Amino acid sequence: MAWVHTYGLCAPAAAGIIHWGATSCYVTDNADLVLMRDGLDILLKKMATAIDKLSAFAMQWKDQPCLGFTHLQPAQLTTVGKRACVWLQDLLMDLRAMQRVRDELCFRGVKGTTGTQASFLQIFDGDHAKVEKLDELVTEKAGFAGCYPIATQTYSRKVDLEVGSAVCNFGATCQRISTDIRHLASWKEIEEPFEKDQIGSSAMAYKRNPMRSERLTSLGRRLANLHADFISTYAGQWMERTLDDSAIRRIDIPEMYLCADALLILMNNIFSGLVVYPKRIEHRILEELPFMAT
Repeated sequence: MAWVHTYGLCAPAAAGIIHWGATSCYVTDNADLVLMRDGLDILLKKMATAIDKLSAFAMQWKDQPCLGFTHLQPAQLTTVGKRACVWLQDLLMDLRAMQRVRDELCFRGVKGTTGTQASFLQIFDGDHAKVEKLDELVTEKAGFAGCYPIATQTYSRKVDLEVGSAVCNFGATCQRISTDIRHLASWKEIEEPFEKDQIGSSAMAYKRNPMRSERLTSLGRRLANLHADFISTYAGQWMERTLDDSAIRRIDIPEMYLCADALLILMNNIFSGLVVYPKRIEHRILEELPFMAT
């Protein structure tokens, strides 16, 4: 309302028709959809880069045997590259999920206060074709292929839940991959990048704490747990709209994107410099080989 008033003061002749027939959500919800679409484009590029880096690592180490673990106990052999492919497959599932919701994302379009177009019909003297054309033109100008045919005062919060499911599930993948790397670092088989002047510990200089992977676990947990908010927000909408979705979405949607972006920056850093210690891997195989022979 502040903006509508301000525009009216700047252009008094237009004051009576600014925002005519529309509702606040015509502006805010359509803008949210633009931002979510553009945000997914940013994440998808960084996700593809991470997958490409991990793919190169998997190919490099595809023939390096290492201990496999079931129940976190030494089991039959696998390879370093094969284990990386387990992570790769999960990341590809995240990539496909994000790409799908991005491709299916639509515009709210030109709808009125309860999702009907009655107010716009009044503006155009009942001419349905003009109302539909306005909806089509605004949707096209915003860069969307189409708009949701059904809306209330808002677009359905099921859309947020679908986007949230795809993005927040990536948080679980981050935890899965980073936990494996942390275990391998503890066994001194694989290590994340360790900078020349990095200090392992303030009290124990010999330590090489996997701080990046720990941060990946931590932020991944936060992202994955955001999913519950999107479920509750969607489930809590009444009739044509209640406003309990407003404050929480202003926190959850930006935080989801910022958290996923931070995770991808970390992941790309880790995948750019994973260090493998073949001699250590072989030593651990030899320790278990007599038991495997049984």
